[in-house]
Amino acid sequence: MRPISKYILIEPIEEEIRTESGILLTNHEAQSRRYHKGKVHGVGNEVQGIVESDEVYYDFRNAHTLLIEGKKITVIQERDVVVVL
Repeated sequence: MRPISKYILIEPIEEEIRTESGILLTNHEAQSRRYHKGKVHGVGNEVQGIVESDEVYYDFRNAHTLLIEGKKITVIQERDVVVVL
């Protein structure tokens, strides 16, 4: 399975989010954040600067999640990546 054009396949990474005072946010509160972390599982032939196995932060509002072979895979466009780790 591989994406085409400027699409990227992402496996979301669950993060523990704490406030400055050390309070752990609930899953619902953490999911309401705009930017989420994920691991790149494939890049389209027109994507530049991002390679498979990179970890990225991406705009969750523009992401689409699919269930492929029993795994949740998120599809985003190159323009939705805000940080490459």
